[in-house]
Amino acid sequence: MKAYSDMLLVYTYKITPRLSYIIRHIFTKMLLVEVEITTKVEDFIAHSGPKITYTRKPLQNEFFIKSNDLLFEQGISDLEMVLYDWEGIPAFFPTNDKSAIPYDIFAASFYFLSRYEEYLPHVKDEHGRFPAEESLAMKHDFLDLPLVDIWVARFKIALQRRFPDMVFGSREFRHTSIIDVPVITKYLKRGIIRTMGGIGSEFLSLKFGLIWQRLMVLMRFKNDPYDIFEKLTLLHKTNQVEALYFFLIADYSTYDKNISFNNPSFKVLVKSVADYSVVSLMASYKGFTDLGILKKERKRLISYINRPVKRVRQRFNRLNLPDTYRLMVEAEFNEDYTMGYTSHLGFRASTCTPFFFYDISFEEQIPLRVNPICIHYAALENEPSLKRARERVFEIENIVKKVHGTFNTVFSNNVINFDHYNPVTELYLSLIDKTQR
Repeated sequence: MKAYSDMLLVYTYKITPRLSYIIRHIFTKMLLVEVEITTKVEDFIAHSGPKITYTRKPLQNEFFIKSNDLLFEQGISDLEMVLYDWEGIPAFFPTNDKSAIPYDIFAASFYFLSRYEEYLPHVKDEHGRFPAEESLAMKHDFLDLPLVDIWVARFKIALQRRFPDMVFGSREFRHTSIIDVPVITKYLKRGIIRTMGGIGSEFLSLKFGLIWQRLMVLMRFKNDPYDIFEKLTLLHKTNQVEALYFFLIADYSTYDKNISFNNPSFKVLVKSVADYSVVSLMASYKGFTDLGILKKERKRLISYINRPVKRVRQRFNRLNLPDTYRLMVEAEFNEDYTMGYTSHLGFRASTCTPFFFYDISFEEQIPLRVNPICIHYAALENEPSLKRARERVFEIENIVKKVHGTFNTVFSNNVINFDHYNPVTELYLSLIDKTQR
């Protein structure tokens, strides 16, 4: 049987930034295939390897995908997003009978990865976030699905049928445990005023058990319930799970209430965690829109660990696209771990594969790698029951495994409790230690 050349060639009538972006992401990042795009018919015909046309009409009897206008436009328009069922999977931008697949996979994938819908008018929540309820995925009940990855997996099958000698790269399932650290202690190092205020509040609320717990910690008879870092490090190491810690190193404010970043014990803790795991920055509430504050917080963390800090997460998963991502780039970050919802489990960008962000307002890919998250501990509270929450988490994990994607979960040191197990702790342990399922 004839062996093809390694490169796949895509013919189209016009090469645009949008088209180049999504073609290269799908082929080079997801299918791990070398790809080139051409507008020259003679080069396309002469190519001996696998090739497809992405145009309104096919040239001959080649692998053809009927193109939607989305990738040849600029700016934002009010698109009519009609959902139809394609063998049990939602799809958009339908094509015709001549097309090798019944929808425009490139336009549909671009729509979700660019977060096109977040540029459209919408009502933000109290923290200035795009609500899950406004999303197409939530409205049509496919938030649990990494649609782009599922589409690409089916696209790969179609390509293999047409080009049986075509060689694809292979990807492996990865689980990355993201640990938010908004506060490093619950009782220790809080200062006399904050400590007395806490005791007074607990007394007025008749929470005498919490007062007793606080006193036991302050007298060093018990460990602070938020100081779980040694146990987490051992757990991750034993089970060979990659972990990323995002520390809040901000000035005290209404939403940022960690102990002082100048406290020597704070610096010692951050450095000790960085000796075994990747430590990065949780941007403060004010750093969401203030470049100066974001740079200052990044500089603080660098001074703690004496190494580059390139990853960032926004406090409360606050994203205002594309402004937040451009701010991150200006602050010299190159990876984000904010793309997800705190209110619902699932895939905000309909993918479980990292991708570079495409800014529609400037029609360009910016140098920021987006690592989508699909499980956030706060979303567990919105499930009808803890049993159902647990089921959904493992259902989502299994879907990610099937498409060989990245399963990014977010938990926090102030919700995991190794001394008195709670449902969130038990779920986290079963995610990390498969023997506990």
